[in-house]
Amino acid sequence: MAKVSVIITAAGAGKRFGGDVKKPFALLDNRPVFIRCVELFINRPDVVQTILTVAPEDHDVVREKYAANLMLMGLRLVKGGAERYESIRLALEHLDPQADLVCVHDGVRPCVLENWIDQVLAEAEKTGAAILAAPLTGTIKRVADSGVIDATVSREGLYEAQTPQVFRPKILLDAYRALPPDFHPTDDAQVVERSGHPVAIVPTDRRNIKITTGADMSLAAALCKDMARQPKGRAMGAFEEAQW
Repeated sequence: MAKVSVIITAAGAGKRFGGDVKKPFALLDNRPVFIRCVELFINRPDVVQTILTVAPEDHDVVREKYAANLMLMGLRLVKGGAERYESIRLALEHLDPQADLVCVHDGVRPCVLENWIDQVLAEAEKTGAAILAAPLTGTIKRVADSGVIDATVSREGLYEAQTPQVFRPKILLDAYRALPPDFHPTDDAQVVERSGHPVAIVPTDRRNIKITTGADMSLAAALCKDMARQPKGRAMGAFEEAQW
């Protein structure tokens, strides 16, 4: 069994979320979103380390307000950077040397099936780099700055990248070390892609939602409840998918 270090990213500004509370700390069925994300990993026998990145201005508040959670869950709290990739780079400085894999997960993506995590870890152990991703199913339009449709784009072969994203530590560390200062990646797969190492995907579906706006909270709450009732790894049927 590969040993896994997990990095949970909760350092984003959350400008699109709105309100006075940043989205990782918003309550989802009476528990903070980031706690629900951490719970996806902490009881796994293959996880040897869990790192939580938060914005520098949130560090002391999180350390005090969630002291019991940090201790009971064995979380290592790390100050993040201004952008997501900077937070990951800072977290990697604290990586457990015994880890065979490093798993990066958004602290606002609480609806992940255990089976998906199993699959992406297994794929990364085999290939060195793998992510969860969902095929695009809608009609895709490219829109001009004027707000007018510029083109209809084929969705063939197009996937939306999700997390967890999992890598062998050396692959991710080397890719970050080679990152030029003017390159601003939006996920870790992009960092590794740039290094030339292929990144495999494990197909999922749209239930692996990333909470971005306040409206996403009610959808995430419904999904979490529904997924908790389902047998491990059961795929969603076409009718069920259509209902949301």
